[in-house]
Amino acid sequence: MNLRNIAIIAHVDHGKTTLVDKILHATKVFRDNQDTGELIMDSNDLERERGITIFSKNAAVTYNDIKINVIDTPGHADFGGEVERVLKMADGVILLVDAFEGPMPQTRFVLQKALALGLKPIVVINKVDKPNCRPDEVHDAVFDLFFHLDATEEQLDFPTYYGSGKNGWFNDSLTEIDNINPLLDGIIKHVPPPHIHHGTLQMQITSLDYSSFLGRIAIGKISRGSIKENQQIALVQADGSVRKTRVKELYVFEGMGKKKVSEVHAGDLCAVVGIEDFNIGDTIADVENPEALPVISVDEPTMNMLFGINNSPFYGKDGKFVTSRHLRDRLTKEMEKNLALRVEESEGGESFLVYGRGILHLGVLIETMRREGYELTVGQPQVLVKTIDGKKYEPYETLVVDVPEEFASKVIDLVTRRKGEMLIMETKGEMQHLEFDIPSRGLIGLRTQMLTATTGEAVMAHRFNDYQPWKGTIPGRNNGVLISKNQGKTTGYSIDKLQDRGTFFVDPGEEVYAGQILAENIKPGDLIVNATEEKKLTNHRASGSDDATRIAPKTLLTLEECMEYIQHDECIEVTPNFIRMRKVILDEIERNRQAKKMAAEA
Repeated sequence: MNLRNIAIIAHVDHGKTTLVDKILHATKVFRDNQDTGELIMDSNDLERERGITIFSKNAAVTYNDIKINVIDTPGHADFGGEVERVLKMADGVILLVDAFEGPMPQTRFVLQKALALGLKPIVVINKVDKPNCRPDEVHDAVFDLFFHLDATEEQLDFPTYYGSGKNGWFNDSLTEIDNINPLLDGIIKHVPPPHIHHGTLQMQITSLDYSSFLGRIAIGKISRGSIKENQQIALVQADGSVRKTRVKELYVFEGMGKKKVSEVHAGDLCAVVGIEDFNIGDTIADVENPEALPVISVDEPTMNMLFGINNSPFYGKDGKFVTSRHLRDRLTKEMEKNLALRVEESEGGESFLVYGRGILHLGVLIETMRREGYELTVGQPQVLVKTIDGKKYEPYETLVVDVPEEFASKVIDLVTRRKGEMLIMETKGEMQHLEFDIPSRGLIGLRTQMLTATTGEAVMAHRFNDYQPWKGTIPGRNNGVLISKNQGKTTGYSIDKLQDRGTFFVDPGEEVYAGQILAENIKPGDLIVNATEEKKLTNHRASGSDDATRIAPKTLLTLEECMEYIQHDECIEVTPNFIRMRKVILDEIERNRQAKKMAAEA
């Protein structure tokens, strides 16, 4: 059977998922009158809300009697682990580049992985309908990028297509047409069919699916031999151990779903049902002659956070899963499919150190858990520090900021205060393009400040670079916080009196407890306040006096903003319906005692 396997890679927001939509429509996966909506592949609730792809997914389409397996991948650097493992299933990649922005940091990171695997690239320059776009310059920039990444002669001779995913056309020149057929023809012409080795069965598990009827499903590409329904196979695990088991059912991908088949041949992607206790990276092999494929290697995590059980006074009021056993089971389950994640248990077993690729990576995990009914406490994100030759080294990242010219000086000031060094400054149209080398620590909390300083105009992206010597202390949050003195319901009367002290994170009538952070102080240093005091009523009341309390609405922080906001002695209580910031030690006297002890030790 004629077959092509292709992955779509690009920086975030350059139009990968929209391109998959157009391929699905062009190959008549849906009826002409069927209402499918947009971004069909982003099926997860979190993906739809945030408008980003988090998990890589595949669809299969048929064009001119040739089956094309299309893999949509995430664009954020934090989900790089997803991309690294699914590239193993592809034989070619479509590199999508925005006709205005050109190649961005994430483009470089994923492209490097794809070229190293020897995949055949096709470059698509998208969004040529945008004002100020510069497709020819971008094409040259992509060629330079390939050259810098040591592409082979064959890879440097890549075909280029231009078009607009939103308007539904792609062509091999800048002439607008009304379909994407030239691109589909290009995929069939330039992407090689899967290279098939002769011999016994070998298939590496590169992702997993779960169904409440069938249990865990192993997905991967058969690199040699063929697999049949009810066949006895050997599962070779990462540690070298071999287990015999049997295939219950086999599925191949068709359109957006799966189709049950009795046999799958080398080169195709398939889903295998009936195998117990497998992990990503294991090999399904022949029973008589089990040979393992090389294990998938994924880049190291760069950040960690402490996850613990919720120990606030409101423990257990909101969630279903509140014990450390629940937390341990959930994190172990997550590690099976999330390759870039690592978990270490603390000595008491009450808390866990969770290592990830960045704030968004860990934030999505916490958000998923709270939606499933978990209650937990998470600490401040910390970067991973290494000791090399007795010296302290920390992770550095390349930060790219595109910003209107009038805000460039503010951005440079913000980044240099956080120990960043400017590498490149150039003008692109009306925007300034800035590149910095900055410690990963300096990026925590930078996004919020940057967006405030540039009235939301800055577009920033960063990717991990390497480990460099420790840069010294980086200034944290300047302002202190207002902390609740007692437990109870906040009142409009007391918040009204405290408004000139800071910006509140709570509204009147909310339940709070002692040690909870209620507001940001306007000065450095923390302040303990009583926000639950009620107005004493007398028998003389002027009718209009209560209307005079005009309270500004509370500042709503998202989970990621809270993670960037808190300091080392603070943490976040996360429950299905609430996100509250609090001090780690709730009792005021105990907190002061601890602070004095720390100061004495320092």
